Amino acid sequence: MRQSIADSSAWYYLSRRIVFRHALSAEYSPSSGRSARFFPVPGTSDDVDELLVRALQQDGRASFETLARLVGLARSTTKARVQRLIEEGGLRLVGAIHPAVFGLHQLGHVIVETEGAARPVAERIAALGETSFVTTTAGRFAVTAELRAADLEAFAAGLARVQAVPGVRAVQAITYLRVWKDPYFPPGPLESPGPLADLELDDVDHTLLAQLRDDGRASFAELAKATGLSPGAARARVLRLLESGVVHIGALVRLSRSTRTRTIGFAVHVTGDAEPVARRIAEFENIDCFATGVGWCNGIGSIQAQSPDEVLDTLERLRELPGVRTVESWSHLRAVKEENDRPLTAVDPGQG
Repeated sequence: MRQSIADSSAWYYLSRRIVFRHALSAEYSPSSGRSARFFPVPGTSDDVDELLVRALQQDGRASFETLARLVGLARSTTKARVQRLIEEGGLRLVGAIHPAVFGLHQLGHVIVETEGAARPVAERIAALGETSFVTTTAGRFAVTAELRAADLEAFAAGLARVQAVPGVRAVQAITYLRVWKDPYFPPGPLESPGPLADLELDDVDHTLLAQLRDDGRASFAELAKATGLSPGAARARVLRLLESGVVHIGALVRLSRSTRTRTIGFAVHVTGDAEPVARRIAEFENIDCFATGVGWCNGIGSIQAQSPDEVLDTLERLRELPGVRTVESWSHLRAVKEENDRPLTAVDPGQG
């Protein structure tokens, strides 16, 4: 599944989850109920930095006053820390836009075995318009990717393009039927039109989305200037986009190899109905995303862990769940393409 990882033995998505819903900014009060992925801070981070990043994963527009109360520091000190993380730690506060905005309703995941070096293959796959997240891995296969398309037919065409990439030996896919846990999707079936069911976007909305994708903490005054609205009208529009699930403001971190957290992908095969198993898996605090579907496995997700012992413990807990037949796992090594590397507008098939 998707995840912003990058040059590491794993990344943000990776850290333990905290509940930040009772410490939300007065400026922004989301109601989607979505969980968030929390990335560890690269380099010489401390617990305060980790906590700030986790909080910003949940609400990227949280006020500095709210963040200061959370970590027990002065507002000025907290603001300086966040600024340092942005300037030195690779922290980005961005808006993640729901794929339905681009007419993309069919999502899935592929694992790729390669002939020869994996990185060139991963880069070619990342150049395809259907891919939203591509990583190199350590495991039975060398590359993973998430694919997004308008429908099943378009998804199959994208899968064929992946299979045709030079250096690809074999591809296995799972098409998602239900997302149980994810930072950018409300839990539930993947149904069209997603968050746009009761919402029609106009040019002003798309301008706001473009601004928020670039800077998730853009002020309402800045957003008003970009759209020609009043600050109050811009605020109302942004809140509507946030609360509908069209966009989620969170923190992304491109990590260095010095990160302390590991991102471990896993796939489960179950006996019988996958739903009871999926409900249990979604309750794991250090599992940041999980989806079930049809394909080479019944469900796929990722674990964020601070040590090999924690990885082992989590995998063992998965294996012990009633209904789980087998669990396969792999380590994500490098993110070649991430969510915000995609163009803002819909792309033609085969184009990056």
